[in-house]
Amino acid sequence: MTGVLILVAAIVCLVLGYIFYGGWLAKTWGIDPKREVPSQTLEDGVDYVAAKPQVLMGHHFSSIAGAGPINGPIQASVFGWLPVFLWCIIGGIFFGGVQDFGSLFASIRHDGKSIGEIIKDTMGKRAQKLFIIFCLLVLILVIASFVNIVAGTFYTTPDEFASGVHVGFVTSPSGNQTTAIVSILFIFLAVIYGLLTNRAGMKTGPATILGIIGIVAALVFGVRVGFAMNRTAWIIFVAVYIAIASLVPVWILLQPRDYLSSFLLYAMMILAVIGIFSTAVTGRAEFNIPAFTGWNSSIGPLFPALFVTVACGACSGFHALIASGTTSKQLDNEKHAQPIAYGSMLIESALGIISIVALGAVYQKYVSGGFGSPSAAFAGGIAVMFGDEGSVVYTRIYAMLTLAVSVFALTSLDTATRLSRFMFGELFLHEGEANWKEAKGIRKLLANPLFATAFMVIIGSTLGGMSLSAIWALFGAANQLLAGIALLAVCCWLGEVGKNNKMFYIPMAFMLCATITMLIMKIRTGILDVASGYANVKTPVWGVWFQLIFAIVMVILALFLVAEAVNAFKAQAARRKAAGKA
Repeated sequence: MTGVLILVAAIVCLVLGYIFYGGWLAKTWGIDPKREVPSQTLEDGVDYVAAKPQVLMGHHFSSIAGAGPINGPIQASVFGWLPVFLWCIIGGIFFGGVQDFGSLFASIRHDGKSIGEIIKDTMGKRAQKLFIIFCLLVLILVIASFVNIVAGTFYTTPDEFASGVHVGFVTSPSGNQTTAIVSILFIFLAVIYGLLTNRAGMKTGPATILGIIGIVAALVFGVRVGFAMNRTAWIIFVAVYIAIASLVPVWILLQPRDYLSSFLLYAMMILAVIGIFSTAVTGRAEFNIPAFTGWNSSIGPLFPALFVTVACGACSGFHALIASGTTSKQLDNEKHAQPIAYGSMLIESALGIISIVALGAVYQKYVSGGFGSPSAAFAGGIAVMFGDEGSVVYTRIYAMLTLAVSVFALTSLDTATRLSRFMFGELFLHEGEANWKEAKGIRKLLANPLFATAFMVIIGSTLGGMSLSAIWALFGAANQLLAGIALLAVCCWLGEVGKNNKMFYIPMAFMLCATITMLIMKIRTGILDVASGYANVKTPVWGVWFQLIFAIVMVILALFLVAEAVNAFKAQAARRKAAGKA
């Protein structure tokens, strides 16, 4: 019953937050349904393509979700369910939602351009370049981490190959082989959907029905026939896929794939809610997570560890890049900004709460190491609400939920690659140059979409093929630091254009303090590891140096950007003071 009460309380809080606080933000900032948006004024058939709100909602939600709102809250459960619950609710409504909504709003008022362009208008060119470099470093971590995760959910183990499994199609597939084939089929379904709706003139409704039928067929097929390859082969496959996905028009792959994928996520959440409520009647599972375990844990002190670990369930810098990178170029009306940006964030907070409740059903097994990952614990927690472990019902639900998480990791990955292409190109363009074709000399090559994509994919995928522990340890802190800087940028822009930006002050300061503190702690740990001669260090030696150098660079870049923002705020205050005297 505890799990049901937690979920109901969360839903009530989040709905009220959307209606009242989200509505107040839209009114305060001046959302204008009659104003033209970039997808209309700059339509190019590749990146600037207006999407129906339900399709764009699917893209945005699928891209920001990934495995984050499941993994983060479950990892943070070492502090107990109450701190995670409070941060998901408060963070979602007043931190993450404000960042996501504000980033989308600022971008559509800047021709659908990134946060970097917004920074240039308020803090100057130097700050813009620093921010883009910062974002590219974060995106390298995103690509590396998710390439590793996706390949890990696809590949066939050496033991399975030794027992007679060969590269190619296999019958009686393992869970990984099923996940692999269904994910591949999703790509073909997306292309077919895109062609039907954008070239054959089919309406969204009929096409969606066909798409859902295709999803069900893919799931049924994948249970019976899988696809097997080793880990290296899957890393190469994923690298080639995300490179192509980054370059082709959004209507043929990104929009339809994310839209169709979102139905898996919606189904996953609905199934989870049904399971949670059913336990109140059947008593099949009990909620066993303590409310609060203490101020310190295996992942560090509550501040800053909780606020960095929960990540996407409350606030994530990656969301700002998506909102100002792909979503702003596809929005068909400003009035849809609140439901797509602010609404998606709150749904993601709800998923974070659902994850904690699901964990409660298998908490003892999780803490004793009975699950290989937080995603597996989530799937197991929901599945056990419907059937005993090992039963047909349990096995089918577990497989479907694991598949859903894997599909969303791949969705976030191809969006991240497209974002990295945008920002890499921006880094080498001069004032007045609209795109790479107008650049001169070596800059024309560097800003070329093909070069930018290849550069980011090769580096990210190479790192992704190495130790995940060396990468993932930095991802959370870097991602949350990006959130603080995105809040800083939008706050500065709102002040520049004379709009109320006071709602950004506390979230901005808090996220910067929490993440810089975490990075300084990592720097200290790295220095001690080097000084000790790497004694008792589980991460490879290269990983120790990678984390140390990366963390130092992140902190330096962040402090420079904060200094530039302070100067911009001072200049704004001086102008207001001068205007008041005049």
